[in-house]
Amino acid sequence: LMLQAAVRAKYLENTIQTASPAQLLIMLYDGAIRFCKLGIEGIKQKDYSGANSNLPKAQAILDELLVTLDRESEVAKTLIPLYQYMKQQLIQGNVKKDPGPVEEVLGYMTDLKETWILAAKSANLPHAQG
Repeated sequence: LMLQAAVRAKYLENTIQTASPAQLLIMLYDGAIRFCKLGIEGIKQKDYSGANSNLPKAQAILDELLVTLDRESEVAKTLIPLYQYMKQQLIQGNVKKDPGPVEEVLGYMTDLKETWILAAKSANLPHAQG
């Protein structure tokens, strides 16, 4: 079992080191989506410690997304306030034990992930290169 964990950790490390910026972004969204879902489940099942351990992880991913954002880019003007709003919603959902704000964030995260997947695909088209 320890060996499996070590192999998995090495695999994940290699995956992250060899991932493109777009793939890393999509991995971050995947993580945030997973933590939002776990947080919503926790709130609905009145497992508040579960919600309280998962929602801050989604907030931490939003912090990471904010830090890595190219501030000069046009898209940053839209994403910065959106990421900040989503962080507030996660905090609200956690404090008020209300899944609504977290479900809203989950919706945005899912849409953004789909958008980045499409952008990454279109960037890889032959006619789009050089």
